[in-house]
Amino acid sequence: MSNYKDIARAGLWQSNPGLVQLLGLCPLLATSGTLSSALGLGMATMLVLASTNGVISLFRQHIPNEIRIPVFVMIIAAVVTAIELLMHAFTFALYQSLGIFIPLIVTNCVVIGRAEAFASKNNVLPSVFDGLMMGAGFCAVLAALGAIREILGQGTLFDGADLLFGAWATSLRIELYQSDSHFLLAILPPGAFMVLGCLIAAKNALDARQKARQAANSGSQRQRARVTQVSNA
Repeated sequence: MSNYKDIARAGLWQSNPGLVQLLGLCPLLATSGTLSSALGLGMATMLVLASTNGVISLFRQHIPNEIRIPVFVMIIAAVVTAIELLMHAFTFALYQSLGIFIPLIVTNCVVIGRAEAFASKNNVLPSVFDGLMMGAGFCAVLAALGAIREILGQGTLFDGADLLFGAWATSLRIELYQSDSHFLLAILPPGAFMVLGCLIAAKNALDARQKARQAANSGSQRQRARVTQVSNA
């Protein structure tokens, strides 16, 4: 169980693909203009990660080491094609909105990296769980970017949610404020870089505060131990 906790902690926080490893930045920045599109690509990437990790782990002993990378890419491409066809059939509007970034999941460094670093060396269930957690971490960063950029740029939240969840999700749209002109910096790519930089800085600040707190706690414990030893003497 502790191994699964470590995998979850690594995927969601310690080795988050978007905030720590800085992998997959092209789709991370390009499709995070709204929360709905960010969630769409994030969930598709998470599904690809979990599926490809499971398949690669299942056949890892039968894949020659010399050609493992081409085989990994072939498996990833097959899974991405299946997901792309499903999105084309059931969420066509979102499929059109995301465009080329769905097939580009094949070349996403997050997917190939987890296949090489984890799935090719571990059993099926831990590999699938690793893919889910890495995908969830990537999706969470995408969602945070999309939400912040949509709020700053358009004053809305969940705009176009019907593209992802269906017609019923139109009611999810929230208009936080009205403006005659949009904040273009938040909508354009430079705004995505700035917001991502702020998220990375916030994570680093939280990590530094946690380390300082742990150091203070360990120092106080050592001091109490010395006092106990002196009093016993």
